[in-house]
Amino acid sequence: MIVQANNIHKSYDNLHVLKGVGISVAQKEIVSIVGASGAGKSTLLHIVGTLDQPDQGSVSINGQDPFGLSKKQLAGFRNEQIGFIFQFHHLLPEFSALENVCLPAFIKKADKAATEKHAEYLLDILGLQDRLSHRPSELSGGEQQRVAVARALINSPAVVLADEPSGNLDSDNSANLYGIFSRLRDELGQTFIIVTHDEELANHTDRVLTMSDGLIV
Repeated sequence: MIVQANNIHKSYDNLHVLKGVGISVAQKEIVSIVGASGAGKSTLLHIVGTLDQPDQGSVSINGQDPFGLSKKQLAGFRNEQIGFIFQFHHLLPEFSALENVCLPAFIKKADKAATEKHAEYLLDILGLQDRLSHRPSELSGGEQQRVAVARALINSPAVVLADEPSGNLDSDNSANLYGIFSRLRDELGQTFIIVTHDEELANHTDRVLTMSDGLIV
């Protein structure tokens, strides 16, 4: 399994958000997590993504326990092994689409020419080959989200975590998003975990997990 989380508990003050959640995701699987607001979906995603730590339980990403690493090692592990796609694209406005995609690779000091070549390849797959030099303000919402997808993929991560990726898109771009994920799975062997309220997107994934009151039901 690329992702294995067991008996995850998480509380904030007196609020017990996760109550012993487990999740297993295989390579090249596209899994969606659905449920009402407050069910614990994003909290689970943040823990799997090592952005937060569980109070109890274990997490393995690509066979490694990330929470056994030092703070510096964890930052490097997260950069290389986990890609993130959020509802809001968080693109840096002063940089071009190509530069935004390259940033996570430059953080780990990857070769500049090889990184730019790989970024161009990803943007080409995503239909943005003519938008490489455009800044975010010159791109549509759907194009910005595709740049964010390419950025999440630049380091060839073990898993991509998407938190409400269609939440800020119109219906046409939302409908196209699963096709993008499916193609990336087929062509690059990519694994995805998607938290979403978008039933249409969820129903197209390989497996739908429903969360309620801090548990997968």
